[in-house]
Amino acid sequence: MRWTDAARAAFILDNTAPEPVAFVEEVRLHLASDVHALWHKTQDDLDALDLAPPFWAFPWGGGQGLARFILDRADIVAGRIVTDFASASGLVAIAAAMAGASHVTAADIDPWARSASKLNADLNAVRIAFEGDDIVGRTLETDILLAGDVFYDRNMADRLAPWFDRLTAEGIEILIGDPFRSYLPRESVRQITSYNVPVSKEIEGITLRECGVFQWKAPTT
Repeated sequence: MRWTDAARAAFILDNTAPEPVAFVEEVRLHLASDVHALWHKTQDDLDALDLAPPFWAFPWGGGQGLARFILDRADIVAGRIVTDFASASGLVAIAAAMAGASHVTAADIDPWARSASKLNADLNAVRIAFEGDDIVGRTLETDILLAGDVFYDRNMADRLAPWFDRLTAEGIEILIGDPFRSYLPRESVRQITSYNVPVSKEIEGITLRECGVFQWKAPTT
């Protein structure tokens, strides 16, 4: 099945409900109320319907922590050009827009994430742009890069580290939200703060997870 933007939006609306994010109640997202049902549906239909796992349907811990930090410290993004990398639901991008960023781009290669982000931006009455190409390795026209929950495996960490080094050397500030995963390169980041963030027990097996906010450090020469 070939999914159009309209068909993806209809599927999302049929399988989610608008709800405030537990740790970022200022933001409402189209969230899956029945985690197992939606995940099972997309896994069963993956081959037949070309559905990816619905990472866009849940507020992940690192993104919640980063969005909370951005809203509490609006001065960090106010008046600046912001890119939200691996945006998924668009939570962090929406938080940046609400905090007064002059321009926000939500970047994610998953077209479902793009559809979800558009619906969620409309739900929160904010304007964000969308980038569906893989931007890893590219030079960016941005002041600050926000990245929640991106260090989930070794391959991704190995791709991101040299790119983040180069972007930082070019003057771009990089802030990361992460639940202290083992693949987060701790030698390359400075921890700013941490939160105990509500997460989905069905997905993560616990109801609270400690999540940190980190700044990528400039590479040493």
